Amino acid sequence: EKVRGGFRCHHYDENDEKFTKEYDWKHCVGMEVGETYEVHWPHSAAGACGTINQYQTPFYDGVLCRIGVLGDLSRLPQQVGVQGQVFTIVNDESYFYPDMMRGMIVDGEMGSDITKYPGSTTGTS
Repeated sequence: EKVRGGFRCHHYDENDEKFTKEYDWKHCVGMEVGETYEVHWPHSAAGACGTINQYQTPFYDGVLCRIGVLGDLSRLPQQVGVQGQVFTIVNDESYFYPDMMRGMIVDGEMGSDITKYPGSTTGTS
């Protein structure tokens, strides 16, 4: 499957080993040290938030699995949202965060510069 490349962060430094030293991935397939990745956490009034089923595939199952509770779908933009963060992957334990399944990282500067915009939960908008 071909990945559609996007914009990259400008933190990469080919002379800094944390951006170039390979990592033995245990769970993430196809990820590379030094590359930029965007992670999404969907939230929905019609989802299974707060349950063991919060993160599901296909994506719509987690966001609209209880669509009947929404009623008037004209309010969908107020009832569904996605938090996202962009990361440059480094091989340096001092940047380690143990549990990104609980949501975006809010720590120091991370999670402090928030932008809100209309868009798509399924791809390019």
